[in-house]
Amino acid sequence: MSETTPTDFEDCRGVLRVYKDGTIWRSSQPSFNVPITPNAAVEWKDSVFDPTNNLQLRLYKPTSLPTTAATTKLPIFYYIHGGGFCIGSRTWPNCQNYCFKLATELQAVVIAPDYRLAPEDRLPAAIEDGYTALKWLQGQALAEEPDTWLTDVADFGNVFISGDSAGGNIAHNLAVRVGAGSVELGPVVVKGYVLLAPFFGGTVLCESEVKLTANCVVLIRFWRLSVPVGDTTDHPLINPFGPSSKDLEPVALDPVLVVVGGSDLLKDRAKVYAEKLTEMGKKIEYVEFEGQQHGFFTIDPEAEPAKKLMGVIKRFIAENSS
Repeated sequence: MSETTPTDFEDCRGVLRVYKDGTIWRSSQPSFNVPITPNAAVEWKDSVFDPTNNLQLRLYKPTSLPTTAATTKLPIFYYIHGGGFCIGSRTWPNCQNYCFKLATELQAVVIAPDYRLAPEDRLPAAIEDGYTALKWLQGQALAEEPDTWLTDVADFGNVFISGDSAGGNIAHNLAVRVGAGSVELGPVVVKGYVLLAPFFGGTVLCESEVKLTANCVVLIRFWRLSVPVGDTTDHPLINPFGPSSKDLEPVALDPVLVVVGGSDLLKDRAKVYAEKLTEMGKKIEYVEFEGQQHGFFTIDPEAEPAKKLMGVIKRFIAENSS
């Protein structure tokens, strides 16, 4: 058997290889080689939310509840991981460490769901899985015998959905799907969305993508592996303002916080997204962290920019929880 050469496959961050013959190899190791930092202030556990596709989510909550918890339960904060729709997991150390921080700093129940990955499962699979994760929460709220580990502390009427990169794209599509007030999820009520460097695309590259050419190659590869077969990055799930995308002007949306690093190749799309929705009269807040790269908040959660971001998220939750 001849040796495999680098040209025989496409590589995604060293953890996914897609060979020309269609063979797919995935590493059992994460692409971020960082240790999990144990946090005694947080309890966590896994739960299956989609038995059909064997999908799990990871639940986190503070071990010591605030003194007001007897009368006021904790907000629920979804954190949907990134990875270009092709890689990533709730179990990766960078995801787990950040969820520890979210649970303690926000004093919230954090829910980190997995979703099916491309190219084995191309879009819209990940979007559908995000919706299924929300319906799982609704099921817990309505269950006669719910998981009390969750229901004893969680406020189902005070839910926020956040996503990092590809997860931010999922959060956007969920916002459009369930609409303001999330009536179809009752008694679960979504109060707002936090899009962290959302992964949007389009057939025409924007300035920040052109400037960061080397990283843009990886971006294009992720899209090539995840877009629906025969479609382009102007697909409505990828480009919110593409030629065949739904007109968002008449769509009622809950408040949206858009966050991006100033040196992120996704910056321009995120900024245009926030500007266009603001022009449509939506309640949008755009925050840019000067000089920061993609995923700066999970790369170093203890760094000052990550701490400032946590304060921004905390304020957003407080302002929209009433």
